[in-house]
Amino acid sequence: MLGMTADYTDKNPALGALYPAHLQTVCQRFDRALEQAGASHAVVFSGAPKVAFLDDNNYPFVANPHFLSWVPLVNVPLSFIVYSPGQTPVLIYFMPRDYWHVVPAAPDGYWTSSFDVRVIRSVEEVAEHLPATTENCIFIGELDDEAHAYGIERINPPSALNILHLSRGTKTEYELACMRLASERGVRGHIAAEAAFRNGQSEFEIHRAYCQAVSHIDSELPYGNIIALNEHGAVLHYTDLERTPPAKIRSFLIDAGARVHGYASDITRTYSFGDARFAELIDREDAMQLEIVDKLRVGVSYSDVHVDTHRMLAAVLVDAGLATGDPDTLLATGVTAAFFPHGLGHLIGIQVHDVGGFMLDESGTTIDPPSGHPFLRLTRELEEDMVLTVEPGLYAIDILLENLRGTPAEHHVLWDGVDWLRPYGGVRIEDDVRVTADGCENLTRDAFAATA
Repeated sequence: MLGMTADYTDKNPALGALYPAHLQTVCQRFDRALEQAGASHAVVFSGAPKVAFLDDNNYPFVANPHFLSWVPLVNVPLSFIVYSPGQTPVLIYFMPRDYWHVVPAAPDGYWTSSFDVRVIRSVEEVAEHLPATTENCIFIGELDDEAHAYGIERINPPSALNILHLSRGTKTEYELACMRLASERGVRGHIAAEAAFRNGQSEFEIHRAYCQAVSHIDSELPYGNIIALNEHGAVLHYTDLERTPPAKIRSFLIDAGARVHGYASDITRTYSFGDARFAELIDREDAMQLEIVDKLRVGVSYSDVHVDTHRMLAAVLVDAGLATGDPDTLLATGVTAAFFPHGLGHLIGIQVHDVGGFMLDESGTTIDPPSGHPFLRLTRELEEDMVLTVEPGLYAIDILLENLRGTPAEHHVLWDGVDWLRPYGGVRIEDDVRVTADGCENLTRDAFAATA
């Protein structure tokens, strides 16, 4: 698979073959959204550069994910898709004359033949390519400057967004191909990062090795890399990147992904630097993660899987000498939540935490997370071609464990075990998984296997 799909460009013939069917699906989704909103035209804005406060430098540009669902243009601000059902979609492509910055190249690639591409040189030209009247238009995108709406008054109507967000929960074959590529790319970075860790390098140096392997600068990463040595692994979103290695290296937790045409991978691995007990804990958590993946099927409630994971984690805590008690007691008293405070996973796609994870239907009705588990980002029943993360964790987080003091949970925690774990931070294993008709496809494990 990797040999066939190593081309990350928009000249990739494999992606080109899948793109027309993808575009047809996107059109159908917008047809439904326009019908529900009672509109005739959708104007989808790529987004505008954001200037730092009291400065003349822009923040890194992040394109509107709805725009990216149409075209693989991650760095083309001030551009628009204009879609009217039954007509060829129009791409208003902003390519300014500028000698201060590199301007976007002329549009080219497997996707261009599907659009009526109209290159403009100034934002004043946009209005010439919009529908003659704006009353029947809806505007989809972030709007910080009303001028960019060009008189369109219906901005992000919920009736349309609910349909678009719910439907993005399932992926087309084109999107799946992009995500397989993103997984491959991310795995290459993980392999390089592990080698840097084994060589005793600092968090900053490991991060640099990762970025070089995936050929991303920081602003191109789907999220800020978590590169955590030793106790830093207990900080769930650790991004500080120490410039010098610790005096004694014990462990390494890396949570890092990559992007291809806007589609993301999100992968976490944990490694021991020679400690057999911590390595055994990693192996136990890894085996549990694979057991969880095996539970995923069409129609399964991800909330139920999350709660079941806490029961499974209770057995790991007992086996590892971190807690004592039966699974239901450790769950009910909050012991498992103190060791594993975040959600089991989330939808992933154009956005790392893709929209629609709580949605029940097109009306916007949501499904609350299970009681006591507020950070779960996916509560829907699983559907075919959903892609989601599965990322159980186990950490020595002092602020959470100390909250158990003086409660019935205190006597179920083996505090000597916590003292042992603290210098290692914790363990997290995360794969990106596609739900299939009869099980699942593990994009992450497949990518690792293909590079072995």
